[in-house]
Amino acid sequence: MSRPRERVLANLEAIYREAYERAKALGDQARMADLDAAYQREQLLLEVLLDIRDTLGALPASGESRADASPGADAITALESIRRITKLR
Repeated sequence: MSRPRERVLANLEAIYREAYERAKALGDQARMADLDAAYQREQLLLEVLLDIRDTLGALPASGESRADASPGADAITALESIRRITKLR
């Protein structure tokens, strides 16, 4: 069973908030800016991964959508779709 999206994102925020507060206490403006940018980047990447997880979890089991599909065909199709979506051009 996977963890809820809100819990995963809250954990990410807690980790960065702790580091940010330490940098703030030291008056390290450069570190605060770096942490802010890193948090935003990590949050975006994590949300994409969670979307992929949710999409793969919502796919019907092989055989439910097509009786003639080979085992694992839906997972392979999903991975090919993800590859096409994420392909940078």
